Amino acid sequence: MFTGIILAKGRVAALDPKGGDVVIRIECPELDPERFAEGESIAVSGVCLTALNIDAQGFSADVSRETLNVTALGDWRVGSHVNLEPSLAIGDRLGGHLVTGHTDGVAVLESRHDDARSIRLRFTADESLLPFIAKKGSVAVSGVSLTVNEADNSGFEVNIIPHTAEETTLGDLQAGDRVNIEVDLLARYAQRLLGFAGANGSIDEDFLRQHGFAASSDRGAA
Repeated sequence: MFTGIILAKGRVAALDPKGGDVVIRIECPELDPERFAEGESIAVSGVCLTALNIDAQGFSADVSRETLNVTALGDWRVGSHVNLEPSLAIGDRLGGHLVTGHTDGVAVLESRHDDARSIRLRFTADESLLPFIAKKGSVAVSGVSLTVNEADNSGFEVNIIPHTAEETTLGDLQAGDRVNIEVDLLARYAQRLLGFAGANGSIDEDFLRQHGFAASSDRGAA
């Protein structure tokens, strides 16, 4: 589990094809290797990978064919910059929102323009993702927790402040670039709940109790 608060930017130092998969080497001497251990999860531009061969300069990770197919990792080249966040520890501050590192899909930057000192970014995304992205809700873009400014039937907009533009890869994005998208975790469960409700006809107290979303009215009765 992650928060979408990026701790460091890294650089792709090597891409080593391995029988259809890829071993990726990330160089990031600014990221304290004490923050994560061999075999632990680390979010690389929003994709949860397992950190291997950790040293003072960075780490390696196996990237499966499935991950290459459903994320923007297949676009990366040696020298590409990535956002890095080690997994959340109990007691850490939750400064963004709950992010799993399980990418839901890829969005494409349609446009960018200055908005006072911020940068407004508009992304287009597959229509299957858009019902989960709501105005003033949360979305993770390349692993960065952001608030949605606008959302419509073709895409969504976010603003990034100067700090975010400097400390993450988002400030370097240009029209046509692809990014990893993870929708809000609560939106996923809401959609699942509505799916059950569609089969049942409506959501009421009986439905919520039946599916474990509300306590039984006779709980604690003698």
